Amino acid sequence: MGRLDATGVPLLLARLAVGGMFAYLAVMKLRDPIMFLKLTKQYGVLPLDPPLYLNLTAAVVPWLELLCAVALILGLARRGAALILAGLLLFFTPMLALHARDLLLHSGKFATFCAVKFDCGCGTGETFICPKLAENIALLVGALVALFSASQRYCLSTWLTRRPPAAAGAVPLATESACSGS
Repeated sequence: MGRLDATGVPLLLARLAVGGMFAYLAVMKLRDPIMFLKLTKQYGVLPLDPPLYLNLTAAVVPWLELLCAVALILGLARRGAALILAGLLLFFTPMLALHARDLLLHSGKFATFCAVKFDCGCGTGETFICPKLAENIALLVGALVALFSASQRYCLSTWLTRRPPAAAGAVPLATESACSGS
């Protein structure tokens, strides 16, 4: 497993998939912020009075998702971005499941859990709950790969912090040798 991680390919795929999906979903939410606000309200997690919490959440979450998505795609602050996106997924995925369960039990419109279909506010419109939960779990796995991968290959942060080679005969500073681990 370590060999595969060292290639940087799993990290690159996870970064592009998770970052790309979150960028898309964030843009969809930003295109209609009022609808995102209304759909966020349906979960009943945030207090309605004062509306500040609900409004602030609806205003900040899409921008936070977009910022983290771009950072993840570029490989800048990837662990922080992956941690935030994983945290969002760990919060919102159970909320989706609980809302679907409530719709199943109280609406009378659905025969089974997987038949429950609603607009979750994710930016994709109405969707069936089981594929949405599977998508969120796959995104969570990708975010965890990006978070825990030891590889730094194909990350912009690696290229930005790369030091130029020392001139021939130059004596390295004490701090340089201490930082390099030699």
